Amino acid sequence: MADHYQTLGVERDATDEEIKRAYKKLARQYHPDMNPGDSSAETRFKEVAAAYEVLADRDRRARYDRFGTDAPGAGDPFGGGIGDIFEAFFGGTGFGGQTQGRTGRPRGEDIEAHIDLDLEDVVFGGERDIKVRTAVRCEPCDGSGAAPDTRPVVCDECGGTGQVRRVRQSVLGQMVTASACRTCGGAGERIETPCDECGGLGRTIEQRTYKVEVPVGVDDGTTLRLGGRGAVGMRGGAQGDLYVHVRVRPHPIFHRDGDDLVHALYVPFTQVALGAELSYETLDGAETLVIPRGTESGTVFRFRNRGVPHVQGRGRGDLRVEIVVDVPDELDEEQENLLRELAEARGEEVAEPGQGLFSRIKSAFT
Repeated sequence: MADHYQTLGVERDATDEEIKRAYKKLARQYHPDMNPGDSSAETRFKEVAAAYEVLADRDRRARYDRFGTDAPGAGDPFGGGIGDIFEAFFGGTGFGGQTQGRTGRPRGEDIEAHIDLDLEDVVFGGERDIKVRTAVRCEPCDGSGAAPDTRPVVCDECGGTGQVRRVRQSVLGQMVTASACRTCGGAGERIETPCDECGGLGRTIEQRTYKVEVPVGVDDGTTLRLGGRGAVGMRGGAQGDLYVHVRVRPHPIFHRDGDDLVHALYVPFTQVALGAELSYETLDGAETLVIPRGTESGTVFRFRNRGVPHVQGRGRGDLRVEIVVDVPDELDEEQENLLRELAEARGEEVAEPGQGLFSRIKSAFT
């Protein structure tokens, strides 16, 4: 695969403006409508357009600089061969995406983005703005790819159908195959004077802001699909889709277990011994938490319908509060004396002052 920077004739540290200028120059030079019948110019134009699509997008450029490819995931396990098979028999890949079907302009690429949410967003939902760099319709040519005050003309090769049909003989008789016209790329039109802004592609790379509706109950790692919010296709092709990958920030108090929320609440041993009534803050507001006398560590109290909403169906999970008895490891003299009096009153044996484990180990070596 040719290096995108070499294809555009720029250095790897080239600015966005330098990349754009190089692309415009080469796109005008090798545009198929400026080089009719020249297959090498057509190939060169496609390479230039592909290189610009990657390097004009900061995220895709960063992936390319790091990995040598801008693909977000694994490649085609068939090495691209399966697309050739579908095209040979059906005139298209059969999978949608960037490749066109039998006729018409190519659909735009799908794009990806990430959105970071707090647990409160997951529980109560809402809207978030997301910024993406994507291909949008070129304004000067209104997406046609033709320079202002000019119009595309009907393709001589396919007569405006976007298809070229071929008849060949086989052992089964005559077979008719149809494929996208290579001269016009299936659009049915040629551009004699390409637009200076987009180089005849009918689209430019810009930053756009979209509003994303956060579904209640969405989990970390979920992918949301926004239909028709991806890159616009070349010369009026339909838009691809936008896939938004959800990342949920850790909460300082609660962690999620399915649709339940869980909190390990440390409670002083005096409160579990004598009982207490606490004001407990949930995501929905304050609730009363009653700690009965003698509550043991590991006891779980449950607040119904104070967890995460169920994505499928109504209602919410619960909030589970797990009690952890908090035993102090440092006491002042007055507190220690009070505890010793309590131990004596209950007939419980305790270590003498200064006779803790460390003291016993120290005395063994003296």
